[in-house]
Amino acid sequence: MEDYKKKLARTLAETGALFYDKGLVLKDGRPTPYFVNMAMFKTGRLSLEIGSYFAGMMVSLDLVKETDIILGPSYKGSAIASATAIALWKNHGLDLLFDYDRKEAKTHGEASVSKGVFVNSTFFDGCRIFVVDDVATSMGTKYDLLEKIEAEAQARGMKYHVKGIGIGIDREQTTAVYDSDGNVIPGRKGENAIQDFVSKSGIPVYSVSGIREVVEYLFQEKIPVMIEGSFRAIDEETKSRFDEYLKTYGTN
Repeated sequence: MEDYKKKLARTLAETGALFYDKGLVLKDGRPTPYFVNMAMFKTGRLSLEIGSYFAGMMVSLDLVKETDIILGPSYKGSAIASATAIALWKNHGLDLLFDYDRKEAKTHGEASVSKGVFVNSTFFDGCRIFVVDDVATSMGTKYDLLEKIEAEAQARGMKYHVKGIGIGIDREQTTAVYDSDGNVIPGRKGENAIQDFVSKSGIPVYSVSGIREVVEYLFQEKIPVMIEGSFRAIDEETKSRFDEYLKTYGTN
């Protein structure tokens, strides 16, 4: 396990960004024994930390030489894009552009004439874009961002290349399955959302770490994690619930 992955796992534990509790529900309506909330990286130190994990991944996988712009979808992705660019410069001496989208296009100031949806106006003809975000479940946010990039490129008459998507934590699970009334069917596996995204878009997806290796590392090292409101090492029962959950909903 790479050093930057171990540091990410430890910081997820230290901040309570990774936590276990009863009654947790995902956005798609499924129950989950754990949750990852990267909004807990909310100090200057922690912002630089999360940027360093993404920067470490990009350098380790040799993605930097393929990238001109680091782009994060609002809102959490915007902070990650900025932090990653800072960490690449501070830790590796690599100076890249970064950008993020608005929820609505700006229409005043510099955008009075060109109503761009991207804040820093970094796009240029032939630019190579690497997208960063916290987690991936349905990939819906990523599809939305690709539509915005395409619209921006068409409006400005330029070409672009999305070289990849980088996510902090891969939950390594399938999408939800619903009945005819729109209710979640418990215990049913849907599609592998990331694999489906790659097949449809042709864009590779990378993760700083998968949730399995994060939890396994914390479990083996007996590092305290937030469990039902208090910090303690992951016990056999908690680990068993996690393993059973991924056996039910996991991608493999």
